[in-house]
Amino acid sequence: MKIAFEQSGETFACKPSMSVLQAMASLGRKGIPVGCLNGGCGVCKIKVVTGQYRCGPMSRAHVSEQEEADAMALACRTFPRSDLIVRVVGKMGKTVFRHAAGAGS
Repeated sequence: MKIAFEQSGETFACKPSMSVLQAMASLGRKGIPVGCLNGGCGVCKIKVVTGQYRCGPMSRAHVSEQEEADAMALACRTFPRSDLIVRVVGKMGKTVFRHAAGAGS
């Protein structure tokens, strides 16, 4: 499966058995901030813009039932069922993409 960041258009591959965050980190890519890796801290919060996926357990302190219904998830608990386009919405997301945009200038 292919995962694309809405903010940058950058893509990476992800097997259905791996979380979006695991796949990104295993390829040495950046884009989604990495926190606790077990659904408890909320640092890796994303919105799935397009595509099919399944989620493992996530802390309701970081993703409410309504947010989950609106395609918000934690990348460490998101497993693709198709190609995905994701938007990083966690607190650190703006910092990650601001640095990436400035790297080439």
